[in-house]
This record gives sequence, structure tokens and C-alpha cells, in this order.
Amino acid sequence: MKFMKIGTKPDTFYTERATRSVVSDVPSDLLIQINNISYVLHKFPLLPKCGLLQQLCCDSGDLEKMNIELHDIPGGEEAFELCAKFCYGIKINLSAYNFLPAYCAAKFLGMTESVDKGNFVLKLEAFLNSCILEGWKDSIVTLQTTVKLPDWSENLGIIRKCIDSIVEKILTPPPQVTWSYTYTRPGYNKKHHHSVPKDWWTEDISDLDIDLFRCIVTAVRSTYMLPPQLIGEALHVYACRWLPDTTNIRPPPDQKSDYNHDETLMEKNRRIVDTIASMIPGDKGSVSVGFLLRLLVIANYLGGVSPVTKTELLRRSSLQLEEATVNDLLFPSHSPTDPEFYDIDLVLALLQSFLVIRRRQSPAATAEKSHHFFRTIRKVGKIIDSYLQVVARDANMPVSKVATLAEALPDIAREDHDDIYKAINIYLKQEHSDLSKADKKRLCRILDCQKLSPEVRAHAVKNERLPLRIVVQVLFFEQERGSNSKAAATSHRLPGQLEQLASSGKQTSTTSRGEDHAAKLRLGGDDEKLSRGEGTRRTNNAVSETTNATGKRDIYEQRKRSQAKSAVEFTERRAVNRGEMQVEEVNMGREIRELGILSAGSKLDASKMIHKGSRSSDNGRDKAKDR
Repeated sequence: MKFMKIGTKPDTFYTERATRSVVSDVPSDLLIQINNISYVLHKFPLLPKCGLLQQLCCDSGDLEKMNIELHDIPGGEEAFELCAKFCYGIKINLSAYNFLPAYCAAKFLGMTESVDKGNFVLKLEAFLNSCILEGWKDSIVTLQTTVKLPDWSENLGIIRKCIDSIVEKILTPPPQVTWSYTYTRPGYNKKHHHSVPKDWWTEDISDLDIDLFRCIVTAVRSTYMLPPQLIGEALHVYACRWLPDTTNIRPPPDQKSDYNHDETLMEKNRRIVDTIASMIPGDKGSVSVGFLLRLLVIANYLGGVSPVTKTELLRRSSLQLEEATVNDLLFPSHSPTDPEFYDIDLVLALLQSFLVIRRRQSPAATAEKSHHFFRTIRKVGKIIDSYLQVVARDANMPVSKVATLAEALPDIAREDHDDIYKAINIYLKQEHSDLSKADKKRLCRILDCQKLSPEVRAHAVKNERLPLRIVVQVLFFEQERGSNSKAAATSHRLPGQLEQLASSGKQTSTTSRGEDHAAKLRLGGDDEKLSRGEGTRRTNNAVSETTNATGKRDIYEQRKRSQAKSAVEFTERRAVNRGEMQVEEVNMGREIRELGILSAGSKLDASKMIHKGSRSSDNGRDKAKDR
């Protein structure tokens, strides 16, 4: 920060009640009133340098003591006192903080070169051009002071000169930056970093008013010399500097106006949100999705933000939803009527916007980017399921909202259902054990047992919190999967066995034909007799073998009937002793038939199972009557 000292005399101004005077042996002959302060001064040092006072004194005539009111002087009494001390030759210190009010007051009083050589305006302009505009922080501080005097600053060209100076320095290549700047990023240490970061300017300009900040950012963007990511970083830094942190803010349930205690501050924040949202570059990735979501949450918290702003923030956030993390989505609900802590409704709106945008894409674009879309929606599915695992721990989270968000994802978004199963299990475990059967069915109907990993299916079979319907589905899927795997293994082995048998048969037949031919060559004419005798013996042997086989088959059938009879007796005894189990099997069969999950090729069938259960129970009752 640069300073300029003018004058050599000591400060002899003093205050007595509401009057400011200067120590002098000469009696005062000029009384100037500014607001509630009266200045008792002298004509001889002021009139030669102030054209306005000369004109006022001439209009009033030659009075011994003049009384002048200057209530509309820019900068007020402080700026006038700087001009008065300059006229008296008293030492004053000028800096970027008090330059603008002194310059505007000097212009107001007419302290120009046409009135007196080396006047105050000339010295202030020299200080502006040689010190303030050449410095980085001096230009920013001076620009910030223009907020109190916007009309005078605009008319005198101070705002434009400061903005041009700031923009010129922002566009300077980082290796050529030689002035001091503020950079307080976590983990950054200037002693260990010799190079200047590309976003070195973002923190200093965040001290400006939002309108001035917008002017600078707009001017920088108009040059197209900086990438959109740097513009987005400047917006992010400014939002962190001024907007409230709504991460842990919860409105009181019975007091609607307490968290809006400072309406002026709330209105200022609304204007900041609207302005920043309008300045976000259109390039995807210029700002992070976490920053967009934070702006959206703050907009909902403040209330009164433009609906256009909210809609645009929601749209931009959904375009980058695959880049989000679970922490980006964990923002609290600011509605006094919602009992849950997390704002799951906003996440649902975000997901729906994402899906709507994807559906609106043209078929040609969808075909070209099908692989990218598939990968993107899988990422979104992982994020949503992980988010559900966190919000499921909220004791006040309604089951309807959890189920609605889980069902909002299309089927292709989930490669497997392990993550959604974990979310459901957490919800049923964490203080939601008293759910009704209907709520449990509503929550679990999204599950597809065929998309569960073997480890998760093993856990689901033992999970007592799940509805019976889900457990049965998992059991039968496991059984069908085992049957299919055995059938597949058999089908793979069968062609090899058949081929082996075929090759063995060919070899045997070839060998037999060779032997017979050799025998014919050896035996000559006796071969027919021998063959007829051999045929007779073979016929007798075949008859005896058939007789033996028939006897063995009869024995086998007798044993089979005996075993079946024993099985029936055992079944009857089991039905009598365990009647309740048979009834349960009948009910289970009815449940299985309702589910309709058995395939036509399965070994188990619902109707057979029901018939078997009813027949066993009837036999059990008859046996009990006989006893």
C-alpha cells in the first residue's frame, strides 16, 4: 500500500463539543456547517484555493463573518477537513482508503489549477496515476471505496480507470507478476512455491462489492484470454467469501422468522446468488458440481431467489451429476415441516432432471454416445445407492421417500443390487425395526434377487428383517441356479461320453469283422455248420439270460414296492407327529404359487408341493383316527 504526504505544519485542529476549530491568533471569520459539525475557520487560507467558497462569499457580500452550509459535499465532514488542512498547509496522509472522498470533495470545492497553481486536485490526480493505478491492492481498495460515492466516481471516471488497471494485471502472465497478492489456499506456502499460481488474483477481488466484482469478471471474460476454469474458480472463491455455510443450519420448527432475522443481509445474499449463477461459464466443467449444488442449497435456504436461477442451477448440476460425491449430496433440509435431516427431495429432483435431459437427447446422439451414457448412468446409480446408505441412518427418514428415490433409477443404472440391498438393510436395522409389513414390501420390491452376489444372497437368507417373500425368492433362485449349473455340467460331459462310446463301438465292430473273415479263410466249407451250431448255442444262452433278467427284475420290483410301502408308513407317522409342519408346507406352497417365481423346468412345482402337503396331512389325520 502506497501513501502520499502533503503539508508540513502540525495538526492544530481541535474539537469543542460539536465544533471543529483551528488554533490561531487570528480570530475566525468563516463558519462552515456540514451535517451536525460546525467548522470555525478563516477566509484567508481557504478562499484562494477554493473556487466554490470564493463564489459564495462574493454572492453574500462583504460580511465580517460568513456562514456557509455545505451539507451536500461528497465525503462529508472528513473529506472537507482534508481539503481544509491542505489549505492551511497542515500535514495530511493520503492513501487508497481516503483518496476518493478527498478527490471528490476537492472537485466539489473547485480546488483546480484554474483557481490556484499546484492545487489539491492536481496533486490528487498525480497520486492516482503514479501510485494507485500502478498498484494491485491500491486499485482494488480504491475501487471498493467507490461504493459510497457511486455517482461521483462514475462521473469522474474513477471506476473505469480502476477496473482497467485491475483487468490489465489479471491478464498479466503469472511469471511476470511482481506485486504482492493474497493467496491463502489450504496447504499453499509461498516459501515453498516459487512460481505464481494461475488463480493468484481471485482472493483479492473477492473483497469487492458484487456489482464491481461482476464488472471485473465480465471484462476479463470478454478478452477470451483466460480459461473458463479460472473464471469458475473466481466465482467459487467469492461465494465462499460472502455466502453463508448452510451445511449445519437447521431452521427452528416453530419459529419461521428467526433464521431470517437480518432481512438486509438475506437480500444481499440473494443478489449474490443470482449474480454468480448468471456469470457461470457455459462450458461443462468450468465449475464443480459440488459448487453448483451448494449454490442451489443456499438459494433454497435464502428464499426469494429467482426461480430462473434455481432452475438453471438444477439443470447445470444434473449435467454433472456423475462427477458428484456422496458428501456433495449430503445437505440438510431447510424446510420446517420436514422431519428428516437430509434434503432427499432435492436429490430426487436432481436425479429426475438428469434422466429428463438424457431422454431428450436425439437418437443419433444417443447411438453415438451410448457407451458413454451407459458408463455415466452406472456412475449415477452407484452415487445414489451410496447416498441411500447414508440417509438410511436418519431415524426420521420416511420409507416412502427412500423407496421413491431408489425406484427413480432405471434398471440399467444398477449392474448389481448389492448396494441397494445394503441401504435397505441399514434402513431396517437403524431404528426402523417397527415398520409394518406393507412398508417393508414397499421398500424391498425394488430388489432383484438375480442381481445379488453370492455373499449378499447368503446374508439375505439369514436376514430376519427382510419380508418372507424376499427370502423365498432368494432360496428358490439359489436352487434353480444350482440345478442349472448341474444341467450345464452334464450337458458338457455328455458329448464327450457319446463320442467315446461311438469310437469304442467302431473299434469293436471292426475287430469282430476281421476275426470272422479270418476264420472263414481257415475253415473253408465247414464254417456254415459251425456257424449254425454256434447260432443255436447263442439262442439258448439268450433265452436263459432273458429268464434270469426277468427273475432279477421281479426281485427288484418287489424290493421297490417294499421300500415305497415303508416310505408311505414313514410319511404317515411324520404327518401325525408333525402336523404343524405339513400345514406350514401347505402355506409355503401357496406363497410360492402367489410369487410365481418357479420356472417350467424346475424340479419343484408349487401345485405338486401343495398337493403333497394336503395328501400327507389327510393321511396323517386318517392314521390318527385309526389309532
